[in-house]
Amino acid sequence: MEGKTAIKHGEKVKVLVNGDDRVSPWASYVIQPAKDRQHEEGVAYCQHFWNPPAQDAYVMRHPRPARPASLRVYECHVGISSWEGKVNTYKDFTATVLPRIVKLGYNTVQLMAVMEHAYYGSFGYQVTSFFAPSSRYGTPDDLKALVDTAHSLGLTVLLDVVHSHASKNVVDGLNMWDGSEAGYFHAGERGTHPLWDSRLFNYTLWETLRFLLSNLRLWIEDFGFDGFRFDGVTSMLYHSRGLSGFSGNYTEYFGLNTDTEAVVYLMLANELVKKLLPDQGITVAEDVSGMPALCRPVTEGGTGFDYRLSMAVPDMWIKYLKEVEDDDWSMGHIVHTLANRRWGEKCIGYAESHDQCLVGDKTIAFWLMDKEMYTGMSSLYPMNPVVSRGMSLHKMIRLLVHGLSGEGYLNFMGNEFGHPEWLDFPRVGNGESYHYARRQWNLADDQNLLYRYLNQFDSAMNHLESAHGWLASEPGYVSTKHEDDKVIVFERAGLVFCFNFHPSRSLPDYRIGVEVGGEYQIVLDTDWAELGGHGSRDRQATSH
Repeated sequence: MEGKTAIKHGEKVKVLVNGDDRVSPWASYVIQPAKDRQHEEGVAYCQHFWNPPAQDAYVMRHPRPARPASLRVYECHVGISSWEGKVNTYKDFTATVLPRIVKLGYNTVQLMAVMEHAYYGSFGYQVTSFFAPSSRYGTPDDLKALVDTAHSLGLTVLLDVVHSHASKNVVDGLNMWDGSEAGYFHAGERGTHPLWDSRLFNYTLWETLRFLLSNLRLWIEDFGFDGFRFDGVTSMLYHSRGLSGFSGNYTEYFGLNTDTEAVVYLMLANELVKKLLPDQGITVAEDVSGMPALCRPVTEGGTGFDYRLSMAVPDMWIKYLKEVEDDDWSMGHIVHTLANRRWGEKCIGYAESHDQCLVGDKTIAFWLMDKEMYTGMSSLYPMNPVVSRGMSLHKMIRLLVHGLSGEGYLNFMGNEFGHPEWLDFPRVGNGESYHYARRQWNLADDQNLLYRYLNQFDSAMNHLESAHGWLASEPGYVSTKHEDDKVIVFERAGLVFCFNFHPSRSLPDYRIGVEVGGEYQIVLDTDWAELGGHGSRDRQATSH
């Protein structure tokens, strides 16, 4: 009809390809049939035409914030962001979680599991529809409103983008789109990831490049994202998919094992982001291998990322907490792991990853306090020794990582206040329960529980960084790493960071060297009473 689309907004669309019903690779809105209709329509996601009338379509109102000099990233999963046992919505996240992020002092939100994925329990990493925001949280316009509101609060918004592989789903995925296994992917053994059981892209194909690069452009131009965290970069960089391990020898990076086709794609992707968002776009690589020049400009022969994740750091902390007694902690090894990065290549440090929250693993707080998180977290009674140690180390570890391990800092939602228990998505094995697929914000808000102190410390730490900007300054200079005293001291951005990891000994009047002499005053102390400490130091005392 003249002036009107032939397909109405919200109507179901099917694409017939070589005799099979398929979902368009470029579908912008896909929905799983309601449970009461699945016996007739099946469980596969179906495309619905998303084209709201102009008067109803969401229009972005707020400009993008300036690119942060210090990147303080709050990593989020919209679906688990409610305290209730349900799949949360974009709208509720916008209203209730964004204000928390701002109050905590973070300046960047990283959204994971946004690209549509048929299997909720995949954590968003088995993508089925690359151009569609997940409908289980709401509509595309709801996501636009989330990003726009975040911008109004001064928050930069990054998307966790999955261009390293794709779900093997055929009916509602990209796999076998044209009837062959080589439509967008490699055929044969090279086209399947040996561990993830997913399809691997063929980055030499023009259609694959057009598909993936236009996908980045969509998320930037249509939804307002300010950049990306690229998932699975190590798998892309090497024909071995990074499964063989790395010792740091340069022959491991530059040789026949390097997947140069994927490297070139990543260079193109980074250049596209820089072109679309000059002086604003941010790209982060999830790479555990330490590929040289990954975070150098393409003009220098680098891959073009702005940051990579310091993935060795959370692995180190878990190893220490699981296997090493407090008396045997090596200050030198801890410092080396935190500071081990290439000059001129920015890193984002983090104390624990979202994977450690999943069932079968433990967060730092859980490793430290275990069952006491259920019975010993009341602030109405004195802390027992397990909780006292756990609270102290939780704060010290995070401050040490924040100050020394990179040019950015990342935290997964809820870990800032030591969220108890694990994360377990609904599945047959747990009776399809949402009980563990949530975030218990009430624990951090309860004035009678110790969780609030960890939450307040996280806020104080971020706001102190905002005031002094150590993440944007030169790397910290470590002046002391004393194995017997268990002391680490370093200077950065005009501040002196001092840590006593000794499990049983205080060190009064401890002498340290500083670059600039003068009078120093405490600006943050993990032992302050209002942050859950014992208040053992005079906060007004100065040092010379």
